[in-house]
Amino acid sequence: MNLGQHGEQNDGAVTVWAELAQLAREYRIATEYYDWQGRQTQVSAAALRAVLAAFEVDASSPAACRAALAAHRRAQAVRPLPPCVIVRRNRGPATVEIRVHASRGVRPLVWMVLEDGDHRHDVTLLRTEPNYLDEEQPLDRSGLPELARHVYALPTALPLGWHTLYAQMGDTVHQTLVAVAPERLTDRPGPGGPATDRRAWGYTLQLQALRSRRSWGMGDLSDLSDLADLAGHDLGAGFLVVNPLHGSNGVAPVDPSPYLPATRRFPDPVYLRVEAVPEYAYAPTALREQVEELASDLRKLNVSGEQIDRDRVWEAKERALRMLFRLPRTAGRAAAYRAYRRREGRALRSHATWLALAARHGADTGIWPASLQRPDAPAVAEFSRVEAGEVDFHSWLQWLLDEQLAAVRAHCREAGMVYGIFHDLAVGAQAHGADTWADAAVYARGVTVGAPADEFNQMGQDWASRPWRPDRLAEAGYQPYRQMLAGVLRHADGLRMDHVMSLFRLWWVPAGSPPSAGTYVHYDHDAMLAVLTLEAHRAGAMIVGEDLGTVEPQVRAALADRGVYGTNVLWFERDEHGAPLPPSRWRETCLAAVTTHDLPPAAASLTGSHLDLRAELGLLTRPLDQEKELDRAAVESWLDQLRRLGLLRRGAGEQETVEALHRFLAWTPARMIGVYLPDAVGDQRPHNLPGTSGDTYPNWRLPLADGQGRPVLLDDLATHPRVRSLARVLRTLA
Repeated sequence: MNLGQHGEQNDGAVTVWAELAQLAREYRIATEYYDWQGRQTQVSAAALRAVLAAFEVDASSPAACRAALAAHRRAQAVRPLPPCVIVRRNRGPATVEIRVHASRGVRPLVWMVLEDGDHRHDVTLLRTEPNYLDEEQPLDRSGLPELARHVYALPTALPLGWHTLYAQMGDTVHQTLVAVAPERLTDRPGPGGPATDRRAWGYTLQLQALRSRRSWGMGDLSDLSDLADLAGHDLGAGFLVVNPLHGSNGVAPVDPSPYLPATRRFPDPVYLRVEAVPEYAYAPTALREQVEELASDLRKLNVSGEQIDRDRVWEAKERALRMLFRLPRTAGRAAAYRAYRRREGRALRSHATWLALAARHGADTGIWPASLQRPDAPAVAEFSRVEAGEVDFHSWLQWLLDEQLAAVRAHCREAGMVYGIFHDLAVGAQAHGADTWADAAVYARGVTVGAPADEFNQMGQDWASRPWRPDRLAEAGYQPYRQMLAGVLRHADGLRMDHVMSLFRLWWVPAGSPPSAGTYVHYDHDAMLAVLTLEAHRAGAMIVGEDLGTVEPQVRAALADRGVYGTNVLWFERDEHGAPLPPSRWRETCLAAVTTHDLPPAAASLTGSHLDLRAELGLLTRPLDQEKELDRAAVESWLDQLRRLGLLRRGAGEQETVEALHRFLAWTPARMIGVYLPDAVGDQRPHNLPGTSGDTYPNWRLPLADGQGRPVLLDDLATHPRVRSLARVLRTLA
């Protein structure tokens, strides 16, 4: 790093003056970081200014940076109450600071109202002290502190939940939320929660790829229930981990990626099984024939192995569901629907309204009329009134999803699964989708979320979603985060968090810049983890974090301290010398797997065929021959490890080697062993190739197939020799 005469950092092109770096650090924006090869990298001045602009901060000059820094510090110092108070049970006494003008000589009157309505007045003053802007300079130029800082101790043994703290200062009453989170997620986090002290194996899968003979061109929730029955009863599996089922915008062309939804709060009705809707059972014959005609055209895709066409699937399902929507409901069904709408309240109405608006104006809210940009705008209310039938239809679809998701969970439990059903949480939602419209104030503008370069994505990644602003999220009492978690966990025994490092930091990419030209923004991970564990405790659910890639050691330590499981992927597990990590050194509280949906299937890794594909698409930064040599050495080191342990004989074929890799996982102490469903049938095609678009590779559109590319249906799994053979390898885990 080069330092100029005024303390500037020179990033090689544009000077990062000292004031800019100081202001960035104030907003917890990284000015440097270590890349995947361990090299210290300086963040450019352009990236720092762009990310600060996303916080609505002017950093155009040293003078502007000084003014912004002073304004930010003063605003923080004079704030009467913090935006949110986080308490972790059994971690010592919890305190809160309350600031008042010292000249008024007023001691705040402080009390709490608990979530159940109980009032608590045992909030105790510990001390009063001056409130300085920094360690040396008081706020008041006269030399006396402008504010007095009162430090209070909160009541002990507060119940878990969301409570409200009030502070009355004269005629003014201020308030803030107090979140009391569990110390850690225990082995039984809630009533009926999973027994996490046992070992089990299970499938990780992309539901859209799991077709059956009854599917409408892609896997659905009835298929997922059937897989639960098959995997639990026949094969001895203890859990399923399914891709994010988050909602799309419902307007063609729909982005096929489950990891770039319009909303993470509500699921996607494309996963509904139409025939499982109760109204279908007593629909008129003519209507049932129409539905069957719609389904039959799509079922031909299942056996042909054609790519998944979400737009075509949803067009047919929507037509069928609209016909069922118009049918009368029984008195009991009508009452259940009303109860669902009352429970979901404003969030459901807002989302259903957004879907109706998207159908009218397009799915990109950035091009909507200005009068529709806010969910509380008068024009939106008028639209909702005029289009009440459309809003009701989309609300009804969410009710059906609620029922079918509950059925999946019930099937997992009835099949005797130890851990049950795990849903997946994407790291973000579309930049101009339902979530960013409903909670626009908490999302940053002018940036997207991504990742810097790593071993498998050497160009970096831009995930095209907008990040939460950490300051605005705290101001909102983490309400959008809480609602999202509660929605996803409602019918889940566990939650897999994609890119769990997002609770600690996210890579922000300025608009119009390549992924490499971004930087990390840090979040209040104590608060983010507290909200996560509190909502998981309430749902009786486990949490598995995807802590892969460039992960700081303190991240894994913090997750483990709170009872959050990690993720171990075989190819990445190496010791300090780069050798394959022996089974005894693997983590116990983790989901261990050979591969994931973002990596090649095991069969492709063994042959190296994925490198030819990546080279063809221009995704490599080194010559193909060099990549193949390095990759082959890495794979061979693992195969040598298996041979030394007696798990693999020389000359073994691909299927035998894949089974040996999973048998190695069974030798580790990991409580959860994940089998990527394509590995169970010998599929060699990556179902997602990070760094590519739909124009260059059919991400998320490939159905399950065997090593020769022939379709494998859910109906075939029960007798599939590879499936049953791999299950026999693993079913001794329990």
